[in-house]
Amino acid sequence: MKGKILVVDDEEALTRLVSYNLEKDGFICIQASEGSRVREIIARENPDLVILDLMLPGQDGLEICRDMRSAGDKTPVIMLTARDDEIDKVLGLELGADDYVTKPFSVRELKARVKAVLRRRNDREEEGDSSSPINIGSFTIKPDSYEIFHNGRLLDLTVKEYELLEILLRNQGKVLKRDYLLDVLWDYPDSSSTRVLDVHISKLREKIEKDTKNPQYIKTIRGIGYKFGEEVNV
Repeated sequence: MKGKILVVDDEEALTRLVSYNLEKDGFICIQASEGSRVREIIARENPDLVILDLMLPGQDGLEICRDMRSAGDKTPVIMLTARDDEIDKVLGLELGADDYVTKPFSVRELKARVKAVLRRRNDREEEGDSSSPINIGSFTIKPDSYEIFHNGRLLDLTVKEYELLEILLRNQGKVLKRDYLLDVLWDYPDSSSTRVLDVHISKLREKIEKDTKNPQYIKTIRGIGYKFGEEVNV
């Protein structure tokens, strides 16, 4: 068994199609069509990943994702959105979704996203089994608990924000290309088609920078990518 996936969409034909194809790959799938039941199902079934449609009766996907993260639930979420709802994709990522897939989508693409998200989660858990806290300037990384502290204060990070900040910290002073970060963290080979990285950089700056317009830590290297700068007078 590869894992348990909760598929939430009010189009029953779509949930059946997605579930059928994931089950062929060895996953166990649970189906739901109403947003109001999702939190109850997650608590009962403890899925490894949630595929969550944006538009749902009862409670929409954005509300569900926000409530999950507010409650400390770090279950990976892949959001399903309409092709022209760019603002909703951005909001979903800001609220803690790990990835998104636009409708209409190919089942092959969705399966690839599912496997990539679960692989990254499993890799992080295996690393955490033997990892000790890492101090980098005024930051402390605790890989075993997915926590990062700044000046002794625990940062309120989503899973993806944690992963992005961790990779920047571990490579302090090095320029990391956009394509590299998108490939490592999201399996996106082409940086021209997504704002996912920009959204997460912006949210991180809000949480660690005194002045987001003149960042001390996360530096933009125009046309290339980002780097975590050396700390001064911390």
